[in-house]
Amino acid sequence: MDRVSAAILRSGDKVLLCHRRADRAWYPDVWDLPGGHVGPEESPREALSRELREELGIEVRLPDAASPEILEEDDVEFHLWAMSEWEGEVRNAAEEEHDDIGWFTRPEVERLPLASELYLDLLFGDRRGRGRRGPGG
Repeated sequence: MDRVSAAILRSGDKVLLCHRRADRAWYPDVWDLPGGHVGPEESPREALSRELREELGIEVRLPDAASPEILEEDDVEFHLWAMSEWEGEVRNAAEEEHDDIGWFTRPEVERLPLASELYLDLLFGDRRGRGRRGPGG
């Protein structure tokens, strides 16, 4: 099973999403969370820090007690952390992966093609029991 770490970045009533380029092999031409695959020698927490640095040019520090939301879909285990604090200015630092990034309200997100419909409730803090809480990774 593949493992992916991703962030739900929140600013006020908006969340950050990245539009995956149409030529991507995995989930092309949809809006997705920033993040990516967990490498064989790293934890989901380490992968999240690396991916956010590579994709958005930001640094994050997760508290040791922070637990991700864990979702499983199509043989992929997603580790999702919600956060509203980071260091640096969010920018599209991975134009080879994303052709756009943006901040969206819930009504706006509801009209977008998402990489996973499982994300919708989690993006705005409404878990509704779809995922499970996991260890900090």
